[in-house]
Amino acid sequence: MDNRSGSVLVLTNSSDVTADAVLRMLAERRVPVVRLDPGTDLHADASLTAAYSAGGQRGTLRTSSRELDLMDVRSVWVRRPSPYEGPPGLDAQERRFAAAQAFWGAGGILASLPGAHYVNHPWDNRAAEYKPSQLAAAQRCGFQVPHTLITDDENQAREFAAEHVAGTVYKPVWHTSYSVGGQAQAVWVREVRAGEITEAVTVCPHMFQARLPKVFDTRVTAVGDLLFGIRIDSPDLDWRHHQDRMRCSPIDVPAPIAAAIARYLAAFRLTFGAFDFAVTADGMWSFLECNPNGQWAWQPTGTTHRIAHAIADRLERGHDR
Repeated sequence: MDNRSGSVLVLTNSSDVTADAVLRMLAERRVPVVRLDPGTDLHADASLTAAYSAGGQRGTLRTSSRELDLMDVRSVWVRRPSPYEGPPGLDAQERRFAAAQAFWGAGGILASLPGAHYVNHPWDNRAAEYKPSQLAAAQRCGFQVPHTLITDDENQAREFAAEHVAGTVYKPVWHTSYSVGGQAQAVWVREVRAGEITEAVTVCPHMFQARLPKVFDTRVTAVGDLLFGIRIDSPDLDWRHHQDRMRCSPIDVPAPIAAAIARYLAAFRLTFGAFDFAVTADGMWSFLECNPNGQWAWQPTGTTHRIAHAIADRLERGHDR
């Protein structure tokens, strides 16, 4: 099929303002777009069908406003769809069953559209989200990586913290929803001392890193071979904690870092990635993480506009790039 004539399918939740910036650009270009939150819409007024036979594959997505031939999708933007949780109103067991069937059924259909260009493919996103895999790949790709320990052994954790006299920080290996007294809480990066580490570490893997004497942080948003770098100056160890206290400004990405980013994206088969680095006084950029589906609309207006433009270009072109 001619990818330039097909629709763009955007998988995200209804309150995703980051997606809105790209959707406005696609609308201005008169690119047909269908927005779907499969975790919720397929329990409401949308339906999804796929058929596989000797004659090939066909499929249809129906929403309240239109019908989409799944074989005519040029690009799929996997932004921030809601989790598959099953229809409300079912008992717990039935809802778990329905959620699993939706994840493997609807999720499998939407991840297997022939000819579609994915930004990023959901399976590649998931593979790239594991922190241990990120660190291993970062080393192979040529990034400087802080000394890191992931363990559920309290003695190993204490020894690690004691060894690093300049300090040790704790980070969760996954951003899991957490609440106290019904109030949502965030687990930020924090400094930890050997004496604070208890047997609670044995409950699950914990990630500890040597604290870097950073001067500032950087975020590099990659869209294919286009890189958008900003410098982040914040009084906080974790700049995400109080974003109103940080200052952002554009920064050039050093050539060795750009080359390592290209290798990293290729290793995980990613089109998009949000890379975080800590930069020390000697100019060393140390890899912290890469979120394969990170937020970017909080950046300076000019940077946000250029990122939205780059993503819109990828979605409009599809595989013809």
